[in-house]
Amino acid sequence: MTDVSLGMPQPPAPDYPADVRARLEADAKEIIARYPGSRSALLPLLHLVQSEEGHVTRTGMRFCAETLDLTTAEVTAVATFYSMYRRKPSGDYQVGVCTNTLCAVMGGDAIFEELKEHLGVGNNETTEDGKVTLEHIECNAACDFAPVVMVNWEFFDNQTPESAKRLVDDLRAGEQVSPTRGAPLCTYKETARILAGFPDERPGAVEATGGAGPASLIGLRLAKGETAPARVVHPRGEAPHEPPQPGSQHLSSHDAPQRTSASDPDNPAGPVAAEGE
Repeated sequence: MTDVSLGMPQPPAPDYPADVRARLEADAKEIIARYPGSRSALLPLLHLVQSEEGHVTRTGMRFCAETLDLTTAEVTAVATFYSMYRRKPSGDYQVGVCTNTLCAVMGGDAIFEELKEHLGVGNNETTEDGKVTLEHIECNAACDFAPVVMVNWEFFDNQTPESAKRLVDDLRAGEQVSPTRGAPLCTYKETARILAGFPDERPGAVEATGGAGPASLIGLRLAKGETAPARVVHPRGEAPHEPPQPGSQHLSSHDAPQRTSASDPDNPAGPVAAEGE
């Protein structure tokens, strides 16, 4: 029979120092006032305590439970459900490589494997200098720009293994790194405070905030009645593509014409059987 030891129960979580608790209580009061019921403030409150220590500690969960009149079990259930809440110390920069279907086949899997070797860490592990935590992430709704890497939830589009390695090297060296779109990069603690609902007070940060790229917005433009330029596809074996018309530029790096059997003499489609054969 296998001996299973459940261990001793943990003692109650320690409280924050008095000055830290007073500051967090003032912030929590502001957050709770946004909601008709205090319980609804749990998600931003978890981001608030994460901004204090870089992850959600037992002390942070105790603070949330006491502030919202919940049990620690209720808070723990939420904190362990959402992947944006860290349960252990992590780096200043959370580097997430999308390995969902499209990003994976476009090179996300290769990027993730090379970054693990380059940084000497595994999934959800942090470099020795405490700068970078590497993880694979699920779809972040940026498929038009696959493969995508995110740093503290800011987009770095159309990445390659080489560009991703330069990115993490710059982060560890303290170099200025700019996302493809969106606000300037900040540390994970600063990001957590913004996610808690407090304004980004860095000069120019709000103005720099970007949105979806043009390829992502084509459906919205069509819904508004805007007409997309016509794209003529010639039957196999006929004349080559017509010259592009004004305004028909490709909306994404992956919309560019690819080498196909019709346009690539070195890779013909092979014999075409007669009908009925």
